[in-house]
Amino acid sequence: MEQKTPLYDVHVTEGGKIVPFAGYLLPVQYPSGVIKEHMAVRQAAGLFDVSHMGEILFTGPTALDTLNHLLTNDFTDMPVGKVRYSVMCNDKGGVIDDLVVYKFGDEEYLAVVNAANRHKDYAHMAAHLLPGTKAEDISDSVAQLALQGPSAPAVLQKLVSEDKLPKKYYTAVRDVDVNGMTCMISRTGYTGELGYEIYTAPENAVSLWKTLREAGEEYGLIPCGLGARDTLRLEAAMPLYGHEMDETITPLEAGLDFGVKLGKPDFIGKDALVAAGKPARVRVGLVMTGRGIAREHQPVFLGDTQIGMTTSGTHCPAVGKAVAMALVDAAHSAPGASVDVDIRGRRVSADIVPLPFYHR
Repeated sequence: MEQKTPLYDVHVTEGGKIVPFAGYLLPVQYPSGVIKEHMAVRQAAGLFDVSHMGEILFTGPTALDTLNHLLTNDFTDMPVGKVRYSVMCNDKGGVIDDLVVYKFGDEEYLAVVNAANRHKDYAHMAAHLLPGTKAEDISDSVAQLALQGPSAPAVLQKLVSEDKLPKKYYTAVRDVDVNGMTCMISRTGYTGELGYEIYTAPENAVSLWKTLREAGEEYGLIPCGLGARDTLRLEAAMPLYGHEMDETITPLEAGLDFGVKLGKPDFIGKDALVAAGKPARVRVGLVMTGRGIAREHQPVFLGDTQIGMTTSGTHCPAVGKAVAMALVDAAHSAPGASVDVDIRGRRVSADIVPLPFYHR
């Protein structure tokens, strides 16, 4: 039985096409359509309901040590108010999930995880807590909206003084009053665009949505669904769990080495990553040069030899091209190489290109 976010009725009223996703009923698109929603985020602003995401609070004197044990990144020098991306690995170095961590204080951190992995993640975290750390799944007491696009700052500045907004990418400000609602505003997103993710209590979600919609009307803000969220993140080459990574793919293969600190003393999966050495396969970008749109799980060939498999693919509106990401043999991963993608039995030509496809 799928759950509903606090904004379910709003999505229905706005004409959202509701689909099941990660255990929730969410809008895949609105009457404006995926392309218009995508371009609104690239050129103006879009508003997403991301209340399905999971939130796990870590507290206690050993909370930092626990996070450094559980996760691949190093949180030792992290300032209060900073946000840091990381991966959580299994013993074999495969990815259990990717997530972001907020530091609220020396003994208080918030991990935001993918909705589909919430319960699996929490079980893994709870099983590997160090003495002196408490982990609590607070997902049901948090609603989250994502305001994304170049006009996002202007929209928020109609409601909040500029000095209350986070200035730098991957920083956050707690206890911000937005039209009488207490919120955390985070300079983060999953679109490759300037934007914010806004956390508040579920009972505020509908009012916050309507407040942002009204404030953003003059800037061309429109509601956006899962379809645009996916095309935007793909265009920005942001990996998606279950596609570019899973428990059989390591973060180094997925190109997430910026979030893996092999120099820190230890973390779950470190020994396996070190033992594996340089990845034999890597994530690359593909731009289709033949007629066809690559999707996930389609073989990639160099001549008659299969060198990999696509992980995600679609037509991306802002770059105006059909693109895909793929895991391919490292030996054949150089940008500029021409390959073929097998699309339902038909070979379609593509070029390997650097990631991301879109630059803000």
